[in-house]
Order: sequence, then structure tokens, then C-alpha cells
Amino acid sequence: MTDDNRPERTSPASDRRQFWAPFRRFTSARIGLARSGAALATSPLLDFRMAHARARDAVQARLDEKLLFSRLEQCGLPVLAISSAAKDRKSFLMRPDLGRTLDASAHAMLAPHAQAVCDVVFVVADGLSSQAVQSHAPELLAATLPALRAENWRIAPLVAVQQGRVAIGDAIANALHASIAVILIGERPGLSSPDSMGVYLTWQPGPNSTDAQRNCISNIRPEGIGYADAAFKLLYMLREMRARRLSGVLLKDESDRSRIAQQHADRDGRTG
Repeated sequence: MTDDNRPERTSPASDRRQFWAPFRRFTSARIGLARSGAALATSPLLDFRMAHARARDAVQARLDEKLLFSRLEQCGLPVLAISSAAKDRKSFLMRPDLGRTLDASAHAMLAPHAQAVCDVVFVVADGLSSQAVQSHAPELLAATLPALRAENWRIAPLVAVQQGRVAIGDAIANALHASIAVILIGERPGLSSPDSMGVYLTWQPGPNSTDAQRNCISNIRPEGIGYADAAFKLLYMLREMRARRLSGVLLKDESDRSRIAQQHADRDGRTG
């Protein structure tokens, strides 16, 4: 209150900031941005340009194989390094088909590791954000592999791919005789998520597999789907695929319902 007992007046800009403040706690999306006339104000404009630069850098950055391998080897599986038919980052971005195809030398590297029967192969590919897989792939695998080993899954060596896209996992699974291909890949960077990782799962993949035959867990990162939740979803989908022998649009992700039922069972067990 002012000295003459009249309420203080706030500016329209201040009112807008106060209105949007509660909503910003729940999202990293750009909402209620300040404006200067018909344009963005300086602060959100500079923030936008920085986010755009980070997204461009994420797409262009090369995979640090040495760093990735040192972390993947801690998962307790052999790690094989191969490349797609894309020889460099430019050809990978300009020719998506090359990123889906194995390099000529890759078949020779994979062949000695082929097993008569194998349940699953995990493929780590840089995709459109090498930063994503370097940061999140080892963590997700560490949360997933022990459960599969406890259930006696036959797991192929880990395969790390330079300049790889989703469908390259199909060729790798075929080469290693794996029933399920799981590819952990850097997703297209957004303006608030340059390090988002996706996981694509395909039952009995082949050269004619389509996206309709894949299941996807997207936005894996601490600010999105955390490692524990992503591992729960991944394990649920793997078990369902092997039990029902299918994937893609024919297999719905009902892991959330399964988790709720499990939580109720645990609670009833504690209170019973």
C-alpha cells in the first residue's frame, strides 16, 4: 500500500511474469515469453539462439568412441565397434539410407560373434546426438542387463555404431542371429533437449522391417524419462515381445499399468 492507502500498481509485464511463473515449474517449454513490441525481448531471444546453437552442435558432434567404450565395457559384455556406410557426418546427414546400411567391413567383424541362437542384441548408435548416447546409454544398460541375466536371456555382444540410424539395428541382429534388436540412439535435438536418447525395439527384424514393426521409448534423460523408469519399460517390452513373438503396432506398452499393479501388490503385502 502507498502512503495514501491506495494499492500499488504493477506493470503489465510484471503481471505476465507472475501469471506464467507457476506453469514454468512444470515444463521446460518456452511459454509466456516476454516481448518488446512485436518481437521477442532480448533475454528470451538470446536464450533461443543459445538453445539453437546447442542443438546444431549436438547434430554435428562426432561420437567419442574411447569414452563410450570405457563406459560400455563396465556392462560386462564384449563391445564391437563398427560403422555404417556413411563415411563422414556430412554424408550421414545428407544420405539417410547410408546410415541404415552396414559398412563393408562390419560384416567381417560381426561374423565371428554370431551365435546359433540369441535372444537380444543391444546396439548403441550416435544417431542425431552422440552426446545423448554417451551420457545415457551406459546408465540405461547398467539398469537393464542384470535383470536379463537373472532371467537367463542369451545376450549378444554390445555393438557401437558410428553414423548409424535406427534401421541399422536390423542388419546387426540378422548378422548375430538375434531375435530382438534394441537400438539406443541419439534423437533429433530439440530446443530444450540436445541430449535426448530413444530406444527402438524390433522383434525378428529383417531387411523389409518398417517403423510400424518397432516399439519406441523416447526422451530418455534425467529431465525426461529417468533411467529406472526407462529400464522398467524396456524390460516390460522385451518380456512381452519374447512371450508374444511380435512388436510394433501389434504390441502396446502397458508397462505403466503393470507398475501400478505392482505398487498396489507391494503396498498390500506391507499392510497385510
